[in-house]
Amino acid sequence: MTYPEKPGIGGKLAAGLYLVAVPIGNARDITLRALDVLRDAEVLVAEDTRSLRHLMDIHGIALGERQLLAYHDHSGERTRQRVLDEIAAGKAVAYASEAGTPMVSDPGFDLAREAAEAGLAVTTAPGASAAITALTLAGLPTDRFMFLGFLPNAGAARRKALDELTGVAATLVFYESPKRVAAMLADAADRLGDRPAAVCRELTKKFEEIRRGVLSELADHYAGTAARGEIVVVIGKGDSGNIREIDIEQEVNAALETMTVRDAADYVSTRFGVKRRPVYQMAMRLAKERSNGTGD
Repeated sequence: MTYPEKPGIGGKLAAGLYLVAVPIGNARDITLRALDVLRDAEVLVAEDTRSLRHLMDIHGIALGERQLLAYHDHSGERTRQRVLDEIAAGKAVAYASEAGTPMVSDPGFDLAREAAEAGLAVTTAPGASAAITALTLAGLPTDRFMFLGFLPNAGAARRKALDELTGVAATLVFYESPKRVAAMLADAADRLGDRPAAVCRELTKKFEEIRRGVLSELADHYAGTAARGEIVVVIGKGDSGNIREIDIEQEVNAALETMTVRDAADYVSTRFGVKRRPVYQMAMRLAKERSNGTGD
């Protein structure tokens, strides 16, 4: 597989698929190279053709007689094959997401994968990404992070997915819907422990908002305040791997001296940043032992 040479330099682009990152909000957040590719590509493909045409109009790039094809989640094999045929015929094809970097929670994945598997050249004009932008603004550790896209819509499936992340020693980055963000934050607090987090909304746009706090505080806020716009949730890394069960048990026992089982579980899970459910089960067991006179 060859690499397209000098895209946007010297006139004609080499044949291949060019994955073009576009702004996530502010139209000026686009690279000069991306503008070159959009100007010189022979065929343009977009997740949202209206958004791409509007962006090109802002930057003075004419579509002219070029093809502009829609490729999105509902596009089938026929559309994908049409794009691949254009590349195989020696044309430079640019693909742009509705916003941000192609391939990141984006329908361009299948298109790029099949182009590469067919031996066609694939490259990128990198740029804006909502996940990376949120990570830089959240105020949480960036030395190790995991991008997880959207969690499942259904509550049970979402909680199961979160359970699988409890031992991940990395900052977690999610995309979320405004309608589900409160429930997602509450589930995350319950399953991951009350970790520090940030809700990053409308990034690079006029009403950009970064709200930081622990998960339970953020869940309470969005339960009572409707969220709007595009949302990225960033959750601090877990450190439960460094915490011994005996330490948690001792803390639960101490908490039960003055607290109910529920309050003790809330207090200890928040203090150690661990899942609430196992701590609650431990508190139930310890309280039962106390009542039976079998505890220390």
